[in-house]
This record gives sequence, structure tokens and C-alpha cells, in this order.
Amino acid sequence: MNKRGIVLYLHAHQPFRVKQYKVFDIANDHSYFNQTDTDSGDKNESVFRKVADKSYRPMTILFEKLLRKHPEFKVSLSVTGVFLEQAEKWAPDIIDGFKRLVATGRVEIVAETYYHSLAYFYSLPEFERQVEAHKLIIRKLFGVETRVFRNTELSYNDSMAKWAENYGFKGVLAEGWDPILQWRSPNFVYRPADTKNISLLLKNYRLSDDVAFRFGDKNWPSWPLTAETYNNWVNESIRDKSIVNLFMDFETFGEHQWADAGIFEFYEEFIARWLDNPDNTFYTVSGAIDTFEPVGEVSMPNTVTWADTERDLTAWTGNNMQKEALRYLYSLEKDILNSGDNILISDWRKLQTSDHVYYMCTKWFSDGDVHAYFSPYDSPYSAFLYFINAIHDLRYRLNENISVGGLNG
Repeated sequence: MNKRGIVLYLHAHQPFRVKQYKVFDIANDHSYFNQTDTDSGDKNESVFRKVADKSYRPMTILFEKLLRKHPEFKVSLSVTGVFLEQAEKWAPDIIDGFKRLVATGRVEIVAETYYHSLAYFYSLPEFERQVEAHKLIIRKLFGVETRVFRNTELSYNDSMAKWAENYGFKGVLAEGWDPILQWRSPNFVYRPADTKNISLLLKNYRLSDDVAFRFGDKNWPSWPLTAETYNNWVNESIRDKSIVNLFMDFETFGEHQWADAGIFEFYEEFIARWLDNPDNTFYTVSGAIDTFEPVGEVSMPNTVTWADTERDLTAWTGNNMQKEALRYLYSLEKDILNSGDNILISDWRKLQTSDHVYYMCTKWFSDGDVHAYFSPYDSPYSAFLYFINAIHDLRYRLNENISVGGLNG
């Protein structure tokens, strides 16, 4: 009899934020991401160092402690390529800590796109290049192969599942959204529609978001959430079921939910309480897939994500600014790649990071508050203008590249 288990999955990501790149910078300044001001120097560096101190280091230390203390504890992580680039530059000890976690054999790395992009929906060849680049850097840094895939922001549909199966992944992660599941529970392993050899793990968004979004909200009726209460909720949710998929950002711990709110102590106590029951355990994403057969088939013909109340792509494509930005960006693909200019190609790919269009979102109410919380800009319109100016400079550099190439030829 297999034990019932938690599948804990955390996603670590930081974008290279575009600086206040003005129209007068076009053709004069080809550095888009070196966001400098008198207070904090390079903002990308200062943000990364701040979050490293608040979240990445203390949570890695806690994971090491939990792995030593609880033989049943396991966790799965995904880390974007742009996160790893920044960590290598500004906090290499973070990578060392992740290496120690992976070396235990109880921490799995999940595959994704290197640049945290929406390339799947705009260019399949570019998407696959980014998946391969991510697999390569994970192999290089951690010495492991990725076996389960998650697309950016858990964006998922039936065609993506077929792609992942054909690509050789054993599983894919997605949001367990009620309108899709209807009467079914996310607390099982499923089979994606029209596939044979791949499994689907669905986020239990209520229990995940209780920690990721509501834990520190003093207006929440369940505040303050105790480990005992949360343990009761998870046990009740998994009654007569297989798994509970708790998926959230790594930055939940210490950055989105601050240490002085008690998030680290809460989670350490919760894990101890959960494992006090000999019938309970933890699984990595691959472990859950290997242990449990799919109980049924789930179809998502339309794209579902884990963002905003709609759980669709409108967090990134919901207004004309976002659509225009993405259209211009991907229209450059052929010329950018043909240029053979590795710096130009790298800049273009960094501009594909989905955060850039996320900052352009103009939604209202609670979704708008979340977008504003993450954005480094005064408004969505500023985010759009700086981004489009950078795109115009990319085009200028392309023309210069062609001109020089023509002269040399």
C-alpha cells in the first residue's frame, strides 16, 4: 500500500529587468538591463541580493535541515536560466546550496524554458531551443537530467502535453483549475488527453495559495494560520486520495511572506506534523508519477495558467500593449538568429522573459495589485515604452549588423 504524500514544488526565478530605456537611448545605448540609480546601483543586482538574503539562503538552509531530520522529506525545484546567470554573478553560494540539496537524491530539478518565456505560443523552434538550453545548464551545474516539465507560469494545454510526451518527458505540471476538473480532485495523478506515456500533476491551488498569498494577510478569516490548522486541512484534503500538490514560488518564503510573519517556523512545524503520521510521506514530482497510476484523463483544450483569477494568458496578453510588444519581439526571430551575433541574440532572448509583458498588465482589483507589487515601473505604460524602445534598438543593431556584413562581404 503506497503512502499518501505531499508533492512540494517551488519555482525560483528573477528576470533581468529593463531599465528606464528612453527614446533618446535608441542607437546610442545598447545596454537594456543595467538598471542604475544613485540609491541602489544595479537594480537587478540589488534585487537579487536582497531576495537571496530574505529567501534563497534561509529557505535552502531550512531545506537542508529538513532533509537531515526527516528521511521521508522530499522537494522538487525549478530554476530558470536567467536566475542561474544572476546567481553565478552575484550570489554563487546560492547555486552551491542548491547543489547540496540535489546531491541528497531527494531534491529533483524540473525542466522549463531557460528564459522563462512564452515562446511555446509564438515559436516552437525557439521554445525548443530554450528547453534544450535549460536542460544543458542543469546538467552542467547539477549533474542531473530533467524528467518532468513545467512551462512558464504553468501555462499548459493539451497540445503542450503531446509535445512534452514526444520530447521524452515523463510528466508535466499544470494548474488544477475547477472549471477544468469540475467534480474531480487535483489530488491524483492524471493522464493528459490523447497521450499514452506521460502523466499530469495538478496544483492544489487552494492549499498552495493559503501559504503563497494568504498566510500574512491579517484580513483573512483564517489568519493567523497555524501549522496545526494547515496540517488538518491537508490531511482532510487527501483523505482517500493519493497526493496533494503544493506548488508555489520559492520566493514565497521570506520575500512574499516575510520572515517576521513566522513563515519559516510555520513550514518547519507543518512538515514535522505531517510526517508524525506514519501513513504520510513526501514525493518528488517523478516519485509521484512513478508511484501512482493515472486515475483518469484530463483535457485542457484552452491554455490554463496559475496566474490571476482567469487562470489564462491574459496576465501577459490581455491588452494591446502586451500583444504589440510580443508581436514585435518574435517578428525579429529570423533576422536576430541569422545575425550570428551572440550578444544580440542573448539580449533578444532576455527580452522574451515573460515578466516584461506582465508589468504591462492593466487589470484592476486584486489582480492589478499583484501586478503592481511585482513591477519596478511607475505604470504599465512606462513598462511598455521602455520595452518597445529596447526593441527599436534591437532593430537598429540588426541593421548595423547587416550593413557591416555587407561592407565586409
